Amino acid sequence: MAPMSSTNPSFSDLTTIGVGGRIARFVEPRSREAMIDTLREADRTGSRLCVLGGGSNLLVSDEAFDGVVVRDARRTIEVLETRVSTAGPVHDDTIQVRAQAGCHWDDFVSRCIAMGLAGVEGLSGIPGTVGASVVQNIGAYGQEVSTSVDEVEVWDRLENRVARMSRADMRFGYRVSALKRSMLAGAATPSPTSTSASVPVPSSACAPDVAVGEAGHADHAGRPDYNRFFPSPRYIVLSVTFLLRRDVQGVLGYGQLASALHAEVGDRMPTAAIRAAVLAVRAAKGMLEDAHRYEQPFMRGVVDESNLRAAVSAQSACTGSDGPDYDRHSCGSFFMNPVLTPDEAATLPPQAPRFPARDDAGREAVKTSAAWLIDHAGFHKGFSVGSGATASLSTRHTLALTNRGGARAADVERLARAVQEGVQARFGVHLVPEPVVVGLALA
Repeated sequence: MAPMSSTNPSFSDLTTIGVGGRIARFVEPRSREAMIDTLREADRTGSRLCVLGGGSNLLVSDEAFDGVVVRDARRTIEVLETRVSTAGPVHDDTIQVRAQAGCHWDDFVSRCIAMGLAGVEGLSGIPGTVGASVVQNIGAYGQEVSTSVDEVEVWDRLENRVARMSRADMRFGYRVSALKRSMLAGAATPSPTSTSASVPVPSSACAPDVAVGEAGHADHAGRPDYNRFFPSPRYIVLSVTFLLRRDVQGVLGYGQLASALHAEVGDRMPTAAIRAAVLAVRAAKGMLEDAHRYEQPFMRGVVDESNLRAAVSAQSACTGSDGPDYDRHSCGSFFMNPVLTPDEAATLPPQAPRFPARDDAGREAVKTSAAWLIDHAGFHKGFSVGSGATASLSTRHTLALTNRGGARAADVERLARAVQEGVQARFGVHLVPEPVVVGLALA
């Protein structure tokens, strides 16, 4: 590995929470071929590989990262002419849209609404990229990206080939997919719908020594056990094809959003109005990116310029300041909502939120609110470990851990541990971090 370069960014330059060490090698491929070549070369040489989306779902240690960080610079969005999806013929009221993995997610949502398409408007304002959206199965306000995905094109690092995965192949679950599971030791292998002959498998193809079977991928508390592909999946997203409705109206699927629009759950509203309401609700919680991050040297050009100007203006109007909004310097929701067995849920206080759910194996379960548990364990908005701490809970939302300026990854880790231990002691529930955590003993 080449020595650290002073011209390379640190993870603190590239992530929404603004922490993390120096990167040895940073690459931004601008073509499909260059992307695949970069991935193949990293695995061939045994380099640690981190494929970065928007940097919003990632917490990296303060230590230098002696590996390759790849940020896909391909951001094309195209409407497809074909009328057949992986689920069968495409109906007249639907349309296929393909976006390259590096496309900024909110740029994609904005573009779809401008084209008169519905299906992703409730996901407005979520940080990240199109590629990362399907790894995480992002969701908010009554929508999940999984419901709009038709096909995902991936690079399979184990078999050294391109594959296409249908929605069924992706095995989407709550904030998880087959791609995310492929970072875990013993994760089951998805069965891609088809492979691409355009990228031949050479006889010298790298075949990492990793067992891929049906073994479990987490311990009894839900803590992940990562395999050699980590901190990136075995399957790297190249592009995503979405199946969206030709409709300028969407359906309100979440109570808080319906209230903001003075409507009822199930009502139909213009998608542009739904998007505006989602952005307003997220802004009030500090659950948007700080738009000023895209003015920094290593972030310029990542977001559509007109969308950036609108975001900066809206942020200034919301905060009353032209400066940073530290409540937005976070990984978003830091802990996943716990999915408990019915017996475990029965030990919670009667007033604790409970929602019907299924666990990763499809068994009946109960989902509760991580934010409620945190707050009722005594960790209120703005909580920090000690006075003058540079990391704290958001002043607007207990589920976001924030960098108040000058924090290091170790400071965020200390705060996360305090919250985990407090909730465990009060309710007997282990909170699992939602971001990918690299180089820190936090799970």
